[in-house]
Amino acid sequence: MNEHGYGFVKEDPWRIFRIMAEFVDSFETLARLGPAVTVFGSARTPPEDPYYRKTEALARAFGKHRLAVITGGGPGIMEAANKGAAEGKTHSVGLNIELPFEQKGNRFANVPMHFHYFFSRKVCFVKYSVAFVFMPGGFGTLDEFFEVITLVQTQRIPRFPLILFGRAYWSGLLRWLKRSVEAPGFISDGDVELVTLTEEPEEAVETVLDYLRRVGPPEGVPKAFC
Repeated sequence: MNEHGYGFVKEDPWRIFRIMAEFVDSFETLARLGPAVTVFGSARTPPEDPYYRKTEALARAFGKHRLAVITGGGPGIMEAANKGAAEGKTHSVGLNIELPFEQKGNRFANVPMHFHYFFSRKVCFVKYSVAFVFMPGGFGTLDEFFEVITLVQTQRIPRFPLILFGRAYWSGLLRWLKRSVEAPGFISDGDVELVTLTEEPEEAVETVLDYLRRVGPPEGVPKAFC
């Protein structure tokens, strides 16, 4: 038997059990949250950055409307969102990932969870959210943005609000998408309009609340939550 076959027999079945355990534990916890908004953004944003403060205010406002807030559980924008959510007296969820550098859990997540696999963590971001906010960030933030917008575009998930926060950061990408991706026909006309671009926490919150008023809260969640 070659080394690849041996590796499967020896390691992969146990890896499958570990993956299953991550899904079971996370589903059991997150299914109890009620409606939630996921906030993505850079782990490297310092507390004195304006986007850190706006993220705090945004998450605090979501809490006042009884919306849980989900983040990647790390520092920077994630910390700001978890802090604001905790101050807003709502579930402040941190889906932390084991990384060799940069990522460690922040102390403001009152529902902390830990993942070994990126893909199981990604499923939990999407499965339990009714809206997504993308603050300025790096490769991870961009990866999450393109993955979620693809799921909406292909109708694998409902047309949840996709909010790009920060005009200076996101406008160049949107222009490039219109010119180099939409114009040649690589995506359909109007796909870029799946997103909402804003600079103000109040507008982002109202976008989410308007969506919930139009479609109703998720099944089993009282309308008073919205």
